Amino acid sequence: MITKSLLIVSLVNCIAFDYCQAMSETTRAKGFVYLAEVDPTILVSLHYISNENFLGTPVDGYKKPAVILTKQAAEALKRVQADVKKDGYSLVIYDAYRPQQAVDHFVRWSENANDQLKKDHYYPRVDKAKVFELGYVGKKSGHSRGSTVDLTLIEDGKTLHTVRALQRTLLDGFKILFLDDGTVDMGSSFDLFDPASHIENNLIEETFKKRRAYLQAVMEKHGFKNYANEWWHFTLKNEPHPANQDSSYFNFAVE
Repeated sequence: MITKSLLIVSLVNCIAFDYCQAMSETTRAKGFVYLAEVDPTILVSLHYISNENFLGTPVDGYKKPAVILTKQAAEALKRVQADVKKDGYSLVIYDAYRPQQAVDHFVRWSENANDQLKKDHYYPRVDKAKVFELGYVGKKSGHSRGSTVDLTLIEDGKTLHTVRALQRTLLDGFKILFLDDGTVDMGSSFDLFDPASHIENNLIEETFKKRRAYLQAVMEKHGFKNYANEWWHFTLKNEPHPANQDSSYFNFAVE
């Protein structure tokens, strides 16, 4: 089993391991890089390579604990990291480039009504069959273009830890599980399919809204735009592989 600490150590020391050479020259020619080559100080907690995600199992296409992005997105994140470091934080990456085979895995999961393994953790009041309709997952994902990233903040010097599920009551009285992993508390966890994860909502306290606003502001300063339904989800505005071209969606594995 891959632990979060192993993911972090593996990625920070990426250049010392064989998998840093796994990316083909064809893929590199398309402008992709390992984030660790650009900024090894950014922490990583790749949920889709582990069981800690809304499927409850490793996702197809995630073979190594490596963050892959277009060079432009990676360099922009390096600038974000420099800014948040000044304020006593570090970035934590949950997901970056996502192959189409992973998206296809999500589709198959949504079609299996009997699989409710992670409902309490990730979609407590959402019918899993509607996650695409509601905009929480896409059958073609911006992540597959290589310039979209899911991330959060952690206090600089602190470390990630194994997820602890803590019960939390939202301002409408609904109870969710807050998945504490050591990162800054944003009011709801990464990949919670719920209105509480939207940028605009009346379900979380003002303190959490201010933290989200800080993250959004620093990301926008360096060229990213936020997806309104997910406080953690950002896409580079001038991404090199535009959304309106089929050739912009890639399927090479994360390795």
